[in-house]
Amino acid sequence: MSTANQKTGQRGEELAADHLRHNGYVIITTNWHCKVGEIDIVANKDDVLVFVEVRTRHAATTESALESITPSKRQKMINSAYTYVNANDLPSETFWRIDVIAVALDRSGSPIIDHVEDALGW
Repeated sequence: MSTANQKTGQRGEELAADHLRHNGYVIITTNWHCKVGEIDIVANKDDVLVFVEVRTRHAATTESALESITPSKRQKMINSAYTYVNANDLPSETFWRIDVIAVALDRSGSPIIDHVEDALGW
């Protein structure tokens, strides 16, 4: 990934974390790595563990960011979440979900943030 893309991604993750905090989420960790992939943000709200994938684009809408979740990326998100649960010895009855936060950085300077809870629909 190029440095410009890394900076864009990092900015999106910072905005997403701020958005989550503002909406009552507690951030547990960011950029958690495992052999299957990375989880951008792990948070908790109302006793639910939330794995957050952040997608950021320089655009006027979040549409292309949301569309960038391919079937392959979806599977990596699921596998990474299971790996996190297992690596942290969390009880099997732990409630968790995967959210996607799409961030559009448009020329106006005001970011657009769309938070899709339970983005995988399960």
